[in-house]
Amino acid sequence: MENHMLCEQINLALKTSMKERAPKVRIGTLRLINAALKDRDIAARSEDRCGGLTDEEVLGILTKMVKQREDAAQTYEDAGRIELAEQERSEIEVIREFLPRQLTEAEIDTAVEAVIEELDAEGLKDMGKCMGVLKSKYAGSMDFGTAGGKLKKHLAS
Repeated sequence: MENHMLCEQINLALKTSMKERAPKVRIGTLRLINAALKDRDIAARSEDRCGGLTDEEVLGILTKMVKQREDAAQTYEDAGRIELAEQERSEIEVIREFLPRQLTEAEIDTAVEAVIEELDAEGLKDMGKCMGVLKSKYAGSMDFGTAGGKLKKHLAS
């Protein structure tokens, strides 16, 4: 049986929030997370992965949901729709409760340098290998857009 701790945590948070009559944005966001997870779980089962989603896959989904909301918030802000941007940011806060602590810029630098050294990477041809290792080690806790930029800068020099 694969690890489903994160899915259970999210379900429990939804039940608790509903019992406590938490703000609508919290309950709505938890329902959105559950819907996205169930959708992906059904897809996984249709690929004969009967164990369903792993925690790594759940982290990937949550990270993607945060990114989508950050983009939407920026778009709303640019359009002068501040109340909608605030709604997106409120949803981001709820989603981030289930993600590991995000690495700082300095920690990302350190991780990138460590992976380059570990793989003895030389040049941009090793970028894919390095990103693969970073994604496996830091799923959900690292902004891979930032990490990719830093990795490219290190490997190009």
